[in-house]
Amino acid sequence: MSASGEETSGPDAGGGAESAPAPAERPRPKRRHANRIAAFQFLYLYETQRDEPPEELLLGYLERQDEERAYYAFAEELVHGALAHLAEIDATISRLAENWRLERIARVELAILRLAVHELLHRPDIPPVVTINEAVDLAKEYASPESGRFLNGILDRLSRELDRPLREEA
Repeated sequence: MSASGEETSGPDAGGGAESAPAPAERPRPKRRHANRIAAFQFLYLYETQRDEPPEELLLGYLERQDEERAYYAFAEELVHGALAHLAEIDATISRLAENWRLERIARVELAILRLAVHELLHRPDIPPVVTINEAVDLAKEYASPESGRFLNGILDRLSRELDRPLREEA
């Protein structure tokens, strides 16, 4: 089973001598990265439980985390922003994911894409290169190396459309 809770199989599923360390063995991520992990995991959860009110679902999710709610303030900002712009984000992903319907994109990858597209479109305080690197890292950690390449291609296309520097805050 993957870190996201999905069943995995195939060469990237682990189990061999070179598999990733178990979550308990991983070093603790830095705060912003930990917040992005929490935000993407919530967006994944939200996709699987759309019948629940998002705010109640988010509060329940944050209560089950290792840190106090205040620690996840950045994650909450990202989640609220992504949910507020979800239709625009999904339209952008659909447009940029050539030959891929939104329904065909794995839920883990879709959650990471939604988070990253929100950051690129609506968070000028975050340099695009940081957003793209974080998304690729999340994909490699929670999906597969191929997922990282897939997300990088979509996010790179979007970053070229932005009217701001890639390595600086706007």
